[in-house]
Amino acid sequence: MSSKEQNGEYIIEFQQHGKSVKVSAVDTATMTEVSIIGPSNAGREELQRLAIQKLLFVLNKKAGPKAAETDPSTPKKPGIIV
Repeated sequence: MSSKEQNGEYIIEFQQHGKSVKVSAVDTATMTEVSIIGPSNAGREELQRLAIQKLLFVLNKKAGPKAAETDPSTPKKPGIIV
């Protein structure tokens, strides 16, 4: 995790739906939103951590491909180059 990700501001929302909880996390800088659903007996901190982890995954995915993936010498699919 970079320092930018550690110091990011997030809005976290918990919604109780019967025996489950919907947790939404929003990044205030990009207004990107993700949601997870977990059991209502799970710890609030655990659900919050999981929602933020998913948000960071989505933000990293939106940031673009890694340098190794854009290297033209890297094969696109596994296998033997003949």
